[in-house]
This record gives sequence, structure tokens and C-alpha cells, in this order.
Amino acid sequence: MEKLTNKEEQIMQVIWRLEKAFVKEIMAELTDEELHYNTLSTIVRNLEEKKYVGYRAFGKTHQYFPLVKLTDYRSKFMTKAVDSFFEGSYLDVVSFFAQEEKISAKELEEILRMIEKK
Repeated sequence: MEKLTNKEEQIMQVIWRLEKAFVKEIMAELTDEELHYNTLSTIVRNLEEKKYVGYRAFGKTHQYFPLVKLTDYRSKFMTKAVDSFFEGSYLDVVSFFAQEEKISAKELEEILRMIEKK
């Protein structure tokens, strides 16, 4: 599985959320972007070439759907990020976010509850 660019990831997030979408529907979800329709269409075709999306043809238009599950993508690349930036230590990941004040004590308690339930 190939790592996606930031823009490809952003578009895949939309496709994962919608589950199936035409380019115009994807564009409507990218409200913070000034992305031209043809550029978006090219990026979606690149995602197709990378085997991240498939499509159903409706005449000259295509409805795209994910071939890769969000959970599979997240698992592969989060593990790689933890290995690359934290030497494989999830403790260091949590410590980093705590020090950066990106995670609260309440959230840490919730994480502990989740671990204990397993």
C-alpha cells in the first residue's frame, strides 16, 4: 500500500465518509479548498491507479468508492509514523501529546478504561 500525498488523503477522507461519490460530490465536501474540477478529477484518477478507489460508470461519468478501508490505511501508516518518530514507543506518543497539551487527563483516563476493557 502506497503512502498518499496530503491532498490525496484529504480526498480519500471524503470518499471514505461518503462511501461512494461522483467528483462533483467530492468537490462539494472540499469547502475550504479552491480546487478546480479537472484537478480534482485527475487526483481521483490517480487514486484509482494506486488502487485506492474503484468506480462504477454511468455513461461518461464515474461514481467512485473506496477499495482500501480507512482502518487498514490508518493502521499501516500510524504504525509507520510511530516507528519513524517515536522508535516504536506508544508511551512516547502519548507523552508527546500530553506535553504538547493535545490530550487531556480526562482523555488519558478514557484510554486507560479502553485498555482495561480489552
